[in-house]
This record gives sequence, C-alpha cells and structure tokens, in this order.
Amino acid sequence: MVLVKERMATCSSATLHDRLQQVRIGIWQLELLAQKYQPLLTNDLAINDFEADVQGRMDCVDNTSNTSTYLHILRDIGALEGWSVSSPKVRNRFDLTAVHWTAVLIDTESEDAWSIDSWFRQNGHLPMVMPLRSWSRE
Repeated sequence: MVLVKERMATCSSATLHDRLQQVRIGIWQLELLAQKYQPLLTNDLAINDFEADVQGRMDCVDNTSNTSTYLHILRDIGALEGWSVSSPKVRNRFDLTAVHWTAVLIDTESEDAWSIDSWFRQNGHLPMVMPLRSWSRE
C-alpha cells in the first residue's frame, strides 16, 4: 500500500485533473497487485469482444465490483482525500445489448459524480474516468 500511495503522489497538485489522475493510478496499481495473487486477472482484456472463451474473462459488472472494492481500499488507507465512494451506477438497464455498469466517486467539494470505468481497458491499465452525467449519456 505504501507503493500505491507513492505512485499516486506523483500527481501532487490539488487540481481536479491531478486528483482524478491519482485515482486512476491507484486503481491501476491495485489491479496490478491483485493480478499477482490472482493470475487469471491477466486474461481480462479490454471490453469482452477480445476474450470470448478465455478463463478469467470479466464483464462490466465484475470490473465495477472490483473497481468499487479498490476505491474502498484507497479510501480506507487515506488515499482518497476529497472524494467519497458512491454505489455503482448502471445505464441502459433494460437493454441487454447495451447495459453497462461503472464504479462512482463523488467530489466532496463540488458534489460532482465521476465514472471510474475499468471495463474498457485490460486489467492492470489506467481506467477511463469521466463525469457520470457524460458516461450516462454514453
């Protein structure tokens, strides 16, 4: 966890951009740590089209669950100052071909919600981050 916090600290300014980048780095580092102990995570490629029959494949629900857990860990070690972890959100709930989930962070100062979405990238890479309202519109 010390290494995770050190890596996050490479973006040290208080700007929103750096604060979001810290979160991305934290998720990336925790994904790498998790895959050391659960090697099947290396099989989780970007999206699901590239890994149809691969053992260890994860869908957006799996990725959202893992990312939410990582956000809680970062919060618990004091690495998410100025953020609160929210419940995951879904878009297109009733469209089986377009339904998608994401982990969510709330900026405690502005109260803006942010999507932290690791499904679009291979495990162990920086997650996509965008305002939740933009993510909701796809």
